[in-house]
Amino acid sequence: MYAIVEIAGQQFKVAKDQKVYVHRLQGEEGSKVSFDKVLLLENGGTVTVGAPAIEGAEVTAKILGHLKGDKVIVFKKKRRKGYKVKNGHRQSFTEIQIEGIAASGAVKKAPAQKAAPKAKEVEAPAAASDDLSSMTVAELKELAKEKGISGYTSLKKAELIEALTN
Repeated sequence: MYAIVEIAGQQFKVAKDQKVYVHRLQGEEGSKVSFDKVLLLENGGTVTVGAPAIEGAEVTAKILGHLKGDKVIVFKKKRRKGYKVKNGHRQSFTEIQIEGIAASGAVKKAPAQKAAPKAKEVEAPAAASDDLSSMTVAELKELAKEKGISGYTSLKKAELIEALTN
């Protein structure tokens, strides 16, 4: 049994108990991770292809360690111009071991819900023009919209402050 799974933006052909080096993953060494974006699944001669992913399929793995790859030298040169640049790069990798491939029964995790944005409290602009001058143009335009001032979208900051104080 093997599966083609997308991990960190790359596709890998994985089988049970196989070790794979993937781009750096978040997580501690020894922790378990699961990948639910299984693109193809082969089980005893039957091949299942997802469109784009197979619903309910999941690959579980254990993080063995974080490490760096070999150094790659990037050398740029333009002849007869005196231009030479030498850079190096070492890619960060995570070594994982595939623990299991589940064809069905996996529950997809809902994407993490971001907290609802807090309502902005706008102070009364009549207090002083110093308060308005410290606000950004976007905040001033929002305040003008709330007050019902027409044509506020094309006004500059000074014009917005003048319109709000009147």
